Amino acid sequence: MLEVINLSAEAYRGVIPEDCWHEPYMPASELAAELAAGVVFWGYEVDGELIGVMGIQPVRDVELIRHAYVAPGHQRAGVGAALLEQLVGLVSPSRPILVGTWAAAEWAIRFHERHGFALEGHERTVALLREYWTIPDRQIDTSVVLSRPPLDGR
Repeated sequence: MLEVINLSAEAYRGVIPEDCWHEPYMPASELAAELAAGVVFWGYEVDGELIGVMGIQPVRDVELIRHAYVAPGHQRAGVGAALLEQLVGLVSPSRPILVGTWAAAEWAIRFHERHGFALEGHERTVALLREYWTIPDRQIDTSVVLSRPPLDGR
């Protein structure tokens, strides 16, 4: 799983702020912490090879989609869509689903918008990131949140 995440994360190199990049992108200790925090990962395999991973995490009154990665060479082939569809199918229709990503990762934003997620405004994004994620202020400043369904009036 770490290999898929770290190979896939190379797409962010030079896109996200340099001070937010680290090697490896996700160390084993961070993955262990995510699992301990309740992130449940689903994988996508082809011929016994893991080529995609995506996590889901219940946090109070929402579900968070976490760590969506597809191995290079398998991207844009429906793997991410299949994983997202699987995870969305696990969630009660009355429960909002949130996903956070880097603001500069336009491909990730477009992907989620194609799958029914709406981009939240800047003020709402900051409030959501502070409420549901545990991330540094610098990451909050450089991230966006998308929701499904949109969080109108929430």
